[in-house]
Amino acid sequence: MAGALGVPGFTDVLGLPQAPRFVLMLIDGLGTSLLRDNAASAPFLASLPGIDDVVCGVPSTTVTSLTSLGTGLRAGEHGMVGYTSRVPATGERLNALLWDQPVVPEQWQPHRTVLEMIQEAGVAASTVNHAKFAASGLTLCSQRGVPFHGVTSTWERLDVVVEVIESAPRGFVYAYDSRLDHTGHAHGCTSQEWRDALSKVDSDVAAMRAALPADTVLLVTADHGMVDLPQDDRFDLDQHPSLRDGVVMVAGEARFRHIYTRSGAADDVAARWRQMVGERAIVSTQDGLDDWFGPIAPEVRGRIGDVVVASLGDFAVFSSEDFAIEMMMYGFHGSVSEAELGIPLLVAG
Repeated sequence: MAGALGVPGFTDVLGLPQAPRFVLMLIDGLGTSLLRDNAASAPFLASLPGIDDVVCGVPSTTVTSLTSLGTGLRAGEHGMVGYTSRVPATGERLNALLWDQPVVPEQWQPHRTVLEMIQEAGVAASTVNHAKFAASGLTLCSQRGVPFHGVTSTWERLDVVVEVIESAPRGFVYAYDSRLDHTGHAHGCTSQEWRDALSKVDSDVAAMRAALPADTVLLVTADHGMVDLPQDDRFDLDQHPSLRDGVVMVAGEARFRHIYTRSGAADDVAARWRQMVGERAIVSTQDGLDDWFGPIAPEVRGRIGDVVVASLGDFAVFSSEDFAIEMMMYGFHGSVSEAELGIPLLVAG
């Protein structure tokens, strides 16, 4: 989009329509397969032309994807390596949504955002999001450097997006909607509650397109997809004490676990995990992660698990001691399945 707006140093490799103004609407949790399978609940979104074969990064989770979108970098560079991860300096576990450790976001993620560079090129760039996210660690890592317009309802978001995009002859607005993701975690992405939420989101996006100026291109995308997991017989790490041998911390999330080991124990821990989980997950040491994380910067390496466990099928690694809330959830993401990685990129010109 920066390339389509003529921002120096950027190239539009997607072939987007040329326009003086763009709005990017990110719908948290709307995977490509979910939209395809629920097209009847989203007639507007399902009718839009799209760009095929777009995927998010690994892990397929909000904090990683939003920062990749906001910086143009992969997780190994920008350092937001998962929902939870280790702070190397302290050995504590950071929840990147709650930002519950004394870590300065601008130091944790020091790279400039694309929004900053768009604005410096003379294009008015802004973020429109729920007011509670205004100063969050994730916002500062992924969207800092431009005005943040806090809203408290979807109707207020519509009014503010239109007002902001109309305020300048060349402009870019990023907006975000979390309802699908929250509903999927609570009820599952195959539930009627999820389809009802999708219908509301679809109506809101259609209303936004209708209200935007004719010279504005609206793009709709997501940060990841989602899968439902059975409630019964879930694999609980804490029922297998041997998997804690040589392990100092467990982080990540159920579908993508970061396992931090004692010095020199990574290979033994990985072998033990492979024997236990078999073909239900991909177990890798850091030596095999460049395809997922991209080049790993030295300051980022200690945040990534010495061993990572990417779940397959309907498997996940739960921990009733460390992550009790996940035991109550229905919908999940984070791993490398097509349903989790595939995201739509829809163009409403």
